[in-house]
Order: sequence, then structure tokens, then C-alpha cells
Amino acid sequence: MATAAKLVYSHVTKDPEVCGGRATIDSTRIRVLDIWSLKQRGLTPEQMLDEYPLTLAQVHAALSYAYENGAEIEAALAEDDSVAERIQRDREEFLEKSPKR
Repeated sequence: MATAAKLVYSHVTKDPEVCGGRATIDSTRIRVLDIWSLKQRGLTPEQMLDEYPLTLAQVHAALSYAYENGAEIEAALAEDDSVAERIQRDREEFLEKSPKR
């Protein structure tokens, strides 16, 4: 069985065995889309260092990757949102069916 190749960029790795193959900061499980989400919330790269144990170079590399691969990052964010909505919907349905105390 063939496996997908591990792709490596400066400070960013895409490995099918890590985070489902999504782009991550090298040697971590921090996804590029996590850094991109912080940017969307208005954090500066320096402020992002308070959120994750990274170097400034890693943060800038993640942001650069996100700018270069915007469609990939936006699709991953949409997929995460869809999963979160499904989990919330399933939770609400479960609670509605649970016996009331």
C-alpha cells in the first residue's frame, strides 16, 4: 500500500501521520490554521507567542504558508467549523432524548 509523501516547508510540515496531514509547525502538533485563526482574531505575531510555545520565525513561517495556501487553510477552517457544528447538534439531540430528572 502506498502512503502519501511527507512534505516539508520552512518550519512547516505536512505529514499524513500528524494532524490528519494538515500543515503543522515543525516538531509540534500546532496547525498552521491555529496560527491563522489567531491572526483573524487580531493578534500580532508577538502576541501569538503567548498562546503557543513557538519562535517568532515559526509564527511568521506559518503565516507565510497560510498566505501562500489560502484555499487550503480556508477549506480546513470550514471543515473544522462543520465538525464543531455537527458535534454541537449531536450533543443537543442526545440531551433532548435523555431522561429528565
